This record gives sequence, structure tokens and C-alpha cells, in this order.
Amino acid sequence: MIHHISIAAQNPLHVASVLAEICHAKVFNFPNPGSYAVFSFDEYGTGIEVFPLGSVCVPSSDTELSKIIQTSNSPDFVATHAAISVPASQQQIEQIGRREDWQVALCDRGPFKVIEFWVENWLMFEFLTPELATWYLQSIKPQIVEQVLGQPILMAPV
Repeated sequence: MIHHISIAAQNPLHVASVLAEICHAKVFNFPNPGSYAVFSFDEYGTGIEVFPLGSVCVPSSDTELSKIIQTSNSPDFVATHAAISVPASQQQIEQIGRREDWQVALCDRGPFKVIEFWVENWLMFEFLTPELATWYLQSIKPQIVEQVLGQPILMAPV
């Protein structure tokens, strides 16, 4: 279960506000300067932390907490993304994306569909409306995953 994810954005407060609208959530100041936290207050503790673009997490020593530092690096695109179940409808998500001039598209991933929502047109979220989430959860059962991806190459000890 993923409970929260951290992202960076060119305009962290605006991005946090848009994500809160889709997630029916609230935005809070986050301890890191210029950063915000979006919390849905659902049963999973779902949250999205939004940092200024160029923020990176770096490890510290064994006795210190990790740190968030600011760099001058800004990626064009990243592989990191998240599929998030949201209470908003497909129409609401598409309307918000059009308003922001961000790319939004319903995409068929084979066994399930997602709404690709491109935050600031460089960072992708896969939003799952309640209906899409049902299909997604049905499609990730072991027998279906193995049918699509083949047998596992590694099994973690339990």
C-alpha cells in the first residue's frame, strides 16, 4: 500500500491545489520551504507532498534524518509516476486538465484503463475514477498478472 508520494513542481502551491481538487482533499503547508502537502483523509492516509522543482531527497548518516535539498537540475520528464484512485469523475478530471492546459487522456493499458493526467505537462499521474479503480483491482489478481507478464522472476521470502 502506498500511503503518500512526493513530487516536485514548477508551481508547488498551484499543483497542490489542482491535485486537492481532483482528490477532494485539503492542502497544508509542509515543513520544507515552498512545499505543500495534500491529504485526502481517506482510510489509507493518502497524501501527495509537492516540493519546488529541483528538490531532491538525499540520505544522511545512520544517526541523522534524510534531507531535502534544492538543486539546479530540472528534468524534462521522469519515469516516476503513480496510479491513484480518486473520487472525481472522468469528466471532472478532463475539465480540470483542460482548464490548466495540461494533457489528459483516457488510456487503455490492456487489462485496465487509466486517465493520464500530465501535471505541468511533464509529470504523469494515472488517475482511477471509482469505476476505473474497480477494473484495475480486478485486473491485478495473480492469475491475470501472470497471464499478461508471465511467471514471477523472483519471489520474496515470507
